[in-house]
Amino acid sequence: MPATSVLQKEGTFLVLCPGECSAVTGGSLRGLPSFGFLFDIDGVLVRGRTPIPAARAAFRKLVNPQGQFLVPVVFVTNAGDCLRQKKAEQLSHLLGVPISQDQVMMSHSPLRMFKRYHEKCVLVSGQGPLLDIAQDLGFCQPITIDTLREKRPLLDAVDHDRRPNVLVSEIFVPNLSVSVVLFGEPVRWETSLQLIIDVLLTSGYPGNPYGQESYPHLPVLACNMDLMWVAEAQSPRFGHGTFMVCLENIYKKITGKDLKYEALMGKPSRLTYQYAEHLIRAQALQRSWEQPIQTLYAVGDNVMTDVYGANLYNRYLQESSRSHPRARLPAKGELAAAAAARCSSVLVCTGVYDPHSEVALPSRDSIAQNVFHGHRDFSFDPALVEPDHIVPDVDAAVDLVFQLENFAPH
Repeated sequence: MPATSVLQKEGTFLVLCPGECSAVTGGSLRGLPSFGFLFDIDGVLVRGRTPIPAARAAFRKLVNPQGQFLVPVVFVTNAGDCLRQKKAEQLSHLLGVPISQDQVMMSHSPLRMFKRYHEKCVLVSGQGPLLDIAQDLGFCQPITIDTLREKRPLLDAVDHDRRPNVLVSEIFVPNLSVSVVLFGEPVRWETSLQLIIDVLLTSGYPGNPYGQESYPHLPVLACNMDLMWVAEAQSPRFGHGTFMVCLENIYKKITGKDLKYEALMGKPSRLTYQYAEHLIRAQALQRSWEQPIQTLYAVGDNVMTDVYGANLYNRYLQESSRSHPRARLPAKGELAAAAAARCSSVLVCTGVYDPHSEVALPSRDSIAQNVFHGHRDFSFDPALVEPDHIVPDVDAAVDLVFQLENFAPH
């Protein structure tokens, strides 16, 4: 990590990268924002169901007396177990400010663009109101793991107590699924792992013998690659990325081939950040803020997802700014080209990242050799795990950004 300078404000230490102190004190104050916030939720605003005290203080600074946001704000979470509206209601209660569903981006939100799958039958895995989530995203024929298990009860054999007591007739459903959508970690991993493998190795005819001709397999779209996340426990908990590691390794152990993904979304994927920028620009347009949004500040607690993803997107913005017009994401549909100039990563100390740990920020060598927690399909670049800023909490993050931007709302 590069050398840093430290700014102290009202008893809180804010860590800045070199050359930024002048930005704090110079320039003119302005009331129209040219920047937006991308806030992670778990580890930044809450730990499990427990609010982090700094969150309410931070958001009191972000709204006017009428409860309107002073800058564009999008909550970018890798969670995928509820509808946007439900998450917006939870955040409104938590933060004491009105949050709309248009400010919430779940890990599965970009699936709205994958219209070529919306009319087809898809097998969905995860937890929460899966059918409601799938239908809200545009999928017309979703089928859950539980429904598949009901139709094919002989497939789920790990738990002896859940096996049928007598031989049952299975319901034949031709071409049960033409794609698999992984929303998040399921409750019963053994059931989901078994049935997803069955669908992939039979080309959508679970119950049939596994076929050697089923490769390349049916399309798999996966949301949320977090290996771990932080709740109330002292140590991080397994995330959906851990479930994906299990699925990938089981598939390869059986077939000798790699599981392939049609798409990966959720942080740190570029698609997620481009979609989040789209939501930021939509807010600015709605509020008639004419000043272009130049900088996105991504506030998170996880080096391998929040920092890595923000830095990866910043690299994309820098590269695409050198080639005009900006490149679109290939064949994903409806997003306008990226328009921001930069994406800055802000790491807080209230979640996965622990500054007091012996390996608080792992070195480039240690990550490269043995502790890279990112998904296997993301090539590792040591520079991408170095945050632009480190602050104690989300309240300090808001203070820092306002100072860097010389932002004084009128």
